[in-house]
Amino acid sequence: MADTFRAYVVDEANGKYSGGFRQLTDADLPSYPVLVEVSYSSLNYKDGLAVTGKSKIARKLPMVCGIDLAGTVVESADPHFKAGDAVLVNGWGLSETEWGGYSARQRVNPNFLTRIPAAFTAQQAMAIGTAGYTAMLCVLALEEAGLTPDKGDVLVTGAAGGVGSVAVAVLAKLGYRVVAATGRPQTHDYLKSLGAADFVARADLDRAAKPLEKTLWAGAVDSVGSKTLVTLLAQTKDEGAVAACGLAGGVDLPGTVMPFILRGVKLLGINSVTASAQRRDKAWARLAKDLDKAKLDSMTVVEPLSNIEALAAQILRGETRGRIVIDVKR
Repeated sequence: MADTFRAYVVDEANGKYSGGFRQLTDADLPSYPVLVEVSYSSLNYKDGLAVTGKSKIARKLPMVCGIDLAGTVVESADPHFKAGDAVLVNGWGLSETEWGGYSARQRVNPNFLTRIPAAFTAQQAMAIGTAGYTAMLCVLALEEAGLTPDKGDVLVTGAAGGVGSVAVAVLAKLGYRVVAATGRPQTHDYLKSLGAADFVARADLDRAAKPLEKTLWAGAVDSVGSKTLVTLLAQTKDEGAVAACGLAGGVDLPGTVMPFILRGVKLLGINSVTASAQRRDKAWARLAKDLDKAKLDSMTVVEPLSNIEALAAQILRGETRGRIVIDVKR
């Protein structure tokens, strides 16, 4: 009998969505040319939705969950990769239309693969994961929109989460005065350790905003959306910019065009799922340069894949902090 390995798979039976562990073989995997021995994945908000079924993330069933993976190439029929290469995947439809990283082995489209920078171990690459890589895409977009540290304060919403934690750490290292928005005062010391200089309560942003409010922010990284995004847009300075990358607070945008046409505020949409290989390489190169590894380690907890259902529920309840790495072997 072929060697088997464990994966977390969601499926549907009798109209009911459910997930659980299955034993798979290499023959069960997709027919892509690169086979990866997966060592780590990570926990992101989208993973919480997929595992719990709170949102129909998986558009093909059965589906191996996990939007991230990091590991070592076992075999490759693609000339760009060889056995022994350290690689990662962020996004590209993993856990949606492509089998994901909650599996000890996975066959992967070589176009999805990014080489793990020499500065990071596989565990650190997943401590960054989609959340941290998305945070860096936000920073790049803000810089390209003209944001510099001398322009004023930068707000980070959902600051104690995965995107927020990395965004706070990177922006602080780059010299920005970072204000962290969070609904959990108990995370203030943690966020200060990452570089936050001040705080805003979640409730101060999660409300009905006026079309224009007092200007407070030169820029912002927002992973919340909905009323929170509308409020911070109304508070952004002339020619300021907001990078929007998440929807933890909702998918609606109940605001007006006033910040855009009267203050020249720029709303920058961040797509981390299908960003080009060149964009990904740039983001990872900047993470290697601008993310303090000691701060990365301080925001990271490693959990076994066996705990994934409880962890998925926790992240949806807003009870996790920083980055959770998933050890797929445990």
